[in-house]
Order: sequence, then C-alpha cells, then structure tokens
Amino acid sequence: MQSTTAICPSLFNATTAQDGILSRIRLPAGLITSTQCEVLTQVVNKFGNGEIQITNRANLQIRTSQALPEEVLLDFQDYGLASSTQSTDGLRNLMASPSAGIDVHAKLNTIPLVKAWNFYLLQHPELAILSNKFSVCFDGGEAIRVSDRPNDICLVAVEVDQEIYFDLHLGLGDRGDSPVSVNVLISQNQVLEVLAALTEVYRQYTQQQLNQKIYLRSRPPRLRDLIHDWGMEKYLALVVEKLGYTLKPSPLAPLPLGERGTRSLEACEHLGIHPQKQSGLFYIGVVVPLGRLTSQQLAGLARLAKQSGGGALRLTPWQNLLITDIAEVDLEQVTQEILNLGLYISANHPYAAIAACSGYKGCKSAFTDTQADAKAIASHLEKCIQLDYPINLHFSGCDKSCAQHHASDIALVGKDSESYQIYVGDYVGDGEINFGRELYAEYAAHELPHLMERLINIYQTQRQNPDQSFREFVNQCDLQELREVISHA
Repeated sequence: MQSTTAICPSLFNATTAQDGILSRIRLPAGLITSTQCEVLTQVVNKFGNGEIQITNRANLQIRTSQALPEEVLLDFQDYGLASSTQSTDGLRNLMASPSAGIDVHAKLNTIPLVKAWNFYLLQHPELAILSNKFSVCFDGGEAIRVSDRPNDICLVAVEVDQEIYFDLHLGLGDRGDSPVSVNVLISQNQVLEVLAALTEVYRQYTQQQLNQKIYLRSRPPRLRDLIHDWGMEKYLALVVEKLGYTLKPSPLAPLPLGERGTRSLEACEHLGIHPQKQSGLFYIGVVVPLGRLTSQQLAGLARLAKQSGGGALRLTPWQNLLITDIAEVDLEQVTQEILNLGLYISANHPYAAIAACSGYKGCKSAFTDTQADAKAIASHLEKCIQLDYPINLHFSGCDKSCAQHHASDIALVGKDSESYQIYVGDYVGDGEINFGRELYAEYAAHELPHLMERLINIYQTQRQNPDQSFREFVNQCDLQELREVISHA
C-alpha cells in the first residue's frame, strides 16, 4: 500500500493534500508512451478525480481519494511509470529539452544519457538518502533550452575546437536561480562517471551530516548546502580524487547574470507546428491550460500520438506537451483533433503563458483559489483580446512561488482569500521579494479579469513598437501614472 506521509511527494510515498492524496509520477525527460497514458487514465478514473497535472519539472501529478493499492504500484512498475527501485523513485525527475533528439539546432541527442543516468540511479539504492530535490538536467543545445531551469547539476552541450563537450553547471544560489557554469568541460564518454563522482561525494557529505544529526532525517542537505559549506574548490577536488584524472577547464565565458532565468516568453516557442530534424516530420506543441488535463484529453492525445505520431507524448517544464513525428499530410487533421479536445496550439493564446499553483483547495499555505482565478482571467481575455505577443501571468497563492520560479511579466500573489498583490516587470532593489515592481498592494480577485484586459490593452496601444515586450514596456512606466491610466481606461 502506498505511504502518504511525504513532504515532497513521489509515487511510493505520496502527500496528503487539501484536496486528496497527491502522487507524483517521475518520467525521465518527460517522455510518456501511449500505452503508459492508457494505464494512467484507468487508474485516475478509478481512484482519482479524472484529472492529471503536468508539473514544472515535466512530471505528472494525480490526486486520489485513497492511497493507491499495491497492485496499482506494481502495474506502474511493470509499465515503466514507476522506478523498479522504490527507494530512489523519490529523487527528482531527470530533465532534458522536450525537443531532444528532434531539434534541428541540437548539438547532440541527450535522451540516451538521460536513460543511462536513470539506470545508474536504479542500480544504486544507497542514493536514496539524498534530498528528494536532487535534480540533474541535460541540455543538448536545442532551441528549446532547459539550462536555465532550476537544477542541482546541469550539463550543457557546447562546441569547443570542433568537438562537442558538456559545460558543467551547478546550482549555487537560492531557490529558483539558474545553475551557473563552474568552468569545467566534460567529454561525452566521461559524462556518467563524472556524474557518479559528483553524486557520490554529495552522498558521503549527506551521510556525514545525518550521522552528526545536523539535518533531520526528513530533510537531508541540498547539494548547494555542501557547496556553501565546503566551497567549490574542495568539492571539485574530491570529485577529481574519485575520478583519478583531472577535469578539463572550460575556455568559455559564463553568461552575464542578467541573461539567466528570464525566459518566461521564450517558454512559448515550442507551441504550434515545427519541423523536426528528421526530414518530412513535424511536432506540434500543445497548450495545456494551467498544466491540467482531463483523463479524456490525455487518452485522446495518446490516441493521436499512436495513430499519427511517434507513439509517445513529451511533457515540458512549462506544463505543456509535444506530439512528435507527424507527417506533413497529417498536420491539419491532428491540429483539428487537438482543438476538438478543448486544447490549443497557439503561443498567443491567453493560456499559453499562465502558470498557477494549486491554490488553497490543494495547499494549506495558499490564501487564494489561484486555479479558478487564473481560469477566469484566461476565459475573459480569450473573448475580448487578441494577443499578438505572449504575456506571462504567474499566480501564486502565497509568497513561496511554487508554480514558477523564474521571473514573470505579471505576478499575482495571494494576500487573503479575496485579494492579490500585483507585481509587473522586473524587480529593482535589495529586498528578498523578487516578483517584480508592486503595481497594487491589494486588488480584489473578482475584478482581476477586467484589470488584466485594461492593462494589456494599454500595453498593446501605447508600446513604442510592435516588438516591444510587455516587460520592457512596464519597466519604463512610472507606476503611479500607469495606475491612473488604468483607472480611466
């Protein structure tokens, strides 16, 4: 029988949430086959609320009315929906670009590396003592890059002297910060052993901390805790000692800080129809409203993937998905069937760039019903505004910012059960709150749809040129003047 005592939920150890038992299904690189979708929909229809949620790590989450019985967990293992090793199933998902292996811009296909590292984790149950938040990411240089996603370790494909290496990035900062380059290059044939060494040193540190009872058993140290405690030089020196050879220094200059973690709009680039590197084949990026699918929608998408695509769906860290390997002759029919399922493919649809946490119905920390309020805004905008450029709205029921770690264009943060604080653009200052510049300290939830309509209309009519983004527009606005214009709009 499934345990339900976890702080960070997995499949074998779920969390008792406000609206049911929350289980997280770990899918390396966000890949799920049509057959796996069929198995999942059967379970959701029998034990759950008929809904499946895509997370911002390309996992799936389901909510059930009771703990899942052992036979369901065994079925999930048989169909590859759960790790064959229960103890390591709770480690965070392995992330890769959703267009890995099909992206015309990619330097190499990272999917084989994801599978190989996942197999390594299965063979090393001793790693179960690591933080459940331990996360590894592979970026193959795709146009849909994931190197800016929050991860502990990220390997970024780069070309140096006409050879492809991986530039090692580590998560050093606070929650939500992008990992940064540590000036180490890793050759392709060294990836697994370097990852193994990085992880083993971290495991030994974790064991030491647990033995000394510095951390509670339920909260092992994060990798960034190790780096802050020991320093990068000591950490990498111990990794080299385990490897028995030195690591190649990187000649590449790191990205300026201002270029990291601000890709809220670029996250929409995968939506719509795109050619694959495989001649004559295309993928379609599907907008999933607030990352939530009904079991009927998931079954319909799985059917499309099986009949007209490659037989699998690819989940994205932006809570959408791709259907791949579609022949050009089938594009119109597949697109229409997606629309018939109540889904969208346009990057300019209001739902394309809206993120929302579960709200007070699913989380005791939230003040507001973020899901309902986000739906109300999207429904209103769909009727009254034609967006010509995606605008990212981030709903957070409290200041933890669980739904979206990176910066947004408009952030709405729950203040009490009926109101939000509203932030726009980029935050400038030394404080800890980084949602943006405060436009309103308190705004009634039921008035938000009309406020968003007025705000977006002001942007689209007063911007300097058609290419000026919403964030660029509001960053140059005097907020008091903007409030006055909104009040008279």
